[in-house]
Amino acid sequence: MTVLRAALAAAEARARAAETRATDAEARAVSAEAQIAHLKHLIARMRQDRFGTSSERGRRLLNQLELELEELETTQAEDTSENAADPAVRATAPRNNRGRQPLPADLPRERVVLPAPTQCPCCGGTRLSKLGESITETLEVIPRQFKVIQTVREKFTCRDCESITQPPAPFYPIARGRAGPKLLAGILCDKYLQHLPLNRQSDAFAREGIDLDTSTLADWVGACTATLAPLNALIRAHVLAAQRLHADDTTVPVLAKGRTVTGRLWNYVRDDAPFGGLAPPAVWFRYSRDRKGEHPADHLTGWTGILQSDAYGGYTYLAKPGRQPAPVVPAGCWAHGRRGLFKIAEKDKAPLAIEAVRRIDAIFDAERAINGRSAAHRLAIRQQSITPLVTDLFNWMRDTCRRMSSKNPLAQAMTYFLRRVDTFTAFLEDGRICLTNNAAERALRGIALGRKAWLFAGSDRGGESAAAMYSLVVTARLNDVDPQAWLADVLARINDIPNPRLHELLPWHWKTLHLTNNTIPP
Repeated sequence: MTVLRAALAAAEARARAAETRATDAEARAVSAEAQIAHLKHLIARMRQDRFGTSSERGRRLLNQLELELEELETTQAEDTSENAADPAVRATAPRNNRGRQPLPADLPRERVVLPAPTQCPCCGGTRLSKLGESITETLEVIPRQFKVIQTVREKFTCRDCESITQPPAPFYPIARGRAGPKLLAGILCDKYLQHLPLNRQSDAFAREGIDLDTSTLADWVGACTATLAPLNALIRAHVLAAQRLHADDTTVPVLAKGRTVTGRLWNYVRDDAPFGGLAPPAVWFRYSRDRKGEHPADHLTGWTGILQSDAYGGYTYLAKPGRQPAPVVPAGCWAHGRRGLFKIAEKDKAPLAIEAVRRIDAIFDAERAINGRSAAHRLAIRQQSITPLVTDLFNWMRDTCRRMSSKNPLAQAMTYFLRRVDTFTAFLEDGRICLTNNAAERALRGIALGRKAWLFAGSDRGGESAAAMYSLVVTARLNDVDPQAWLADVLARINDIPNPRLHELLPWHWKTLHLTNNTIPP
């Protein structure tokens, strides 16, 4: 009998050990999968950041990897929580090697002291002396609070002349409106930065006990757009005062008679930082119902300079001889050209495509070293070091294409360069020109993400309002200004400030003023 009990106990021990090993192996597998997904996501993100890919396939891949990584990390955390009570599993569970970052030091702290023991658990003695303390910090959130501000204007009557005196009513962001500037700024940023449609915002307010219909929110957004129109005009003037612009466009579904049509949002970016310019960056958006070439011609009426863009034919109208006041100087985007070659190199492993990408990357590497330097310095380095690389690349492409069919995808990708040699080599003659049009693509990135949330614009008027608000919030972000804090302050002051001083509310002036006075709103 004793032997049987011992055998049974040994069998149970082996079963527990096997179960522990299986649990540990499963936890390690989940951790490994999460690490693999994390690395894949990092690689995809780095490729996108470095090479500026804007293809829908690339964005879908990144979104898929992010969702996969989220699910794996959630599963890993769930398994870790379930097994935390098991000493055997806890001892062998894989550790997260990424390290825990400290919580921000500027956050307020609430100290919760647990009751101290009154006697020693070992001997029962009561002569306890504090030796030290251990502190564990947890992050908590306080739900947002709403309040009603009552603006009281007292009336006084004069005992001598019996006239009535009362302070004038203050200006409000919305005439006879019931929304304060901070609330309006939050709604605008949720819609245009967080891509949260107004119907979802209305539902969120309802869950917090505030009844705000979607129509009311829409009225407020429209009124704010009209109120901020003067700043939009100032941003437009600032952008069109540049000698070089980035231009690009993206699709915007627009509701039309029970269906959607494909509208366009165009953007024109001023960014002088790559050649050491001191002018602050800004972006101006425009909306159109279609993608006809007349739209960029209309947007840039009266402007001349260097226009950096992709190879869209609509921009060629601006470069035609005889245009007034003068034809624009087109400059190509090497990131667009490289993209076609990179896809062939990545998918088919074609040696010629790999060689083409290697040669183009050598040009990018040389260009990266002079980013932010003066235009004259950039031009000197380009003529000395980069021009030979470009010349060799185009000669090699011409020789390669002569030995391939014109229908070969690789030949077509190289022909993209060879047909536009003048635009692709323009940067070798002017230090202000960039190698890529990534500045415009980055400004459009938020819209491409937002389309998946708000699905379509309600009308052409809605597209125009969206373009106006994107001009404001994206310009604020380009200048490292918190759009919500800036909009809240601007909406509170714009109706009181005289027109000659409106420029003080532009993001870069606003930032300088508030940094000097140390009064940037929270």
